[in-house]
Amino acid sequence: MRKLMAMAMIAALATPGMAQRDPAYQAARAGGEVGEQPDGYLGVVGAGSAELRALVSNINIQRKAAYTQRAQASGATVEQLAFTSGCRLIEQTGAGEKYRTPGGSWATRGAGPPERDGRCG
Repeated sequence: MRKLMAMAMIAALATPGMAQRDPAYQAARAGGEVGEQPDGYLGVVGAGSAELRALVSNINIQRKAAYTQRAQASGATVEQLAFTSGCRLIEQTGAGEKYRTPGGSWATRGAGPPERDGRCG
């Protein structure tokens, strides 16, 4: 199990997502309109505009495709890869950025480490 999780984490580290370099995404992230979630997908904080929801949906489609491809190559499940990516992506948030806590609420990252699922390690 530990080896499988390590393989999943290595595979997940290579999920760049070109849409995430989009200036609209960067602005939404900096503005606290979107945040990382423990399930490895991006979430809209609040209602969000239709344009923002479409942007997030597009990024999440790309993430799922990458997780699926890596799962087939590594023997891990899509859910395992998505979860390990969620752990990493939440850890990589910067101060002032939003993320979803294990309890399901949105939090703003401070100077300290974010609150992550205990299984993240």
